[in-house]
Amino acid sequence: MSFAMGTKSGVLLRTLLNRSPDAKAKIRGEQAIRGEAAFYQLPCGVLMRVEVNGLPEGEGVCGGRIFGFHIHEGGRCAGNQEDPYADAGSHYNPGNCHHPEHAGDLPPLFGNHGFAFMTFLTDRFRVEEILGKTVIIHDSPDDFTSQPAGNAGKKIACGMIRSH
Repeated sequence: MSFAMGTKSGVLLRTLLNRSPDAKAKIRGEQAIRGEAAFYQLPCGVLMRVEVNGLPEGEGVCGGRIFGFHIHEGGRCAGNQEDPYADAGSHYNPGNCHHPEHAGDLPPLFGNHGFAFMTFLTDRFRVEEILGKTVIIHDSPDDFTSQPAGNAGKKIACGMIRSH
């Protein structure tokens, strides 16, 4: 299956996004953060669609916010007063890779007046491998350098990945 730009890939993408995902995570977080991550297993990898509302907004023309976004190994969106999502654990990293090559390292979310939408393809995991894990939104962008997890700041939202 090829995702080269063109008519065939546009038709494939529309058809794929009109079917039920293989897994979903309902994302909930600070203040009014609400969203969903949907996972579609393909022969060439996992297509992921993310839509989130209620993200913190920046100020001014250059105030666009960027948020770290990862799959974490833990299976609960719970924690403690210091870290409300501590039970989400660390980045999903079954290969013991250095950051940013963890299987759970994902592209950042770019806020747009409190809203973010993203669709991307990854071959770092299969849907069946991430069931029961969590997706986490961090308050700052991942720097894709710092070890062990990119210095993306506090966790502001979480969702448990479940089969659909």
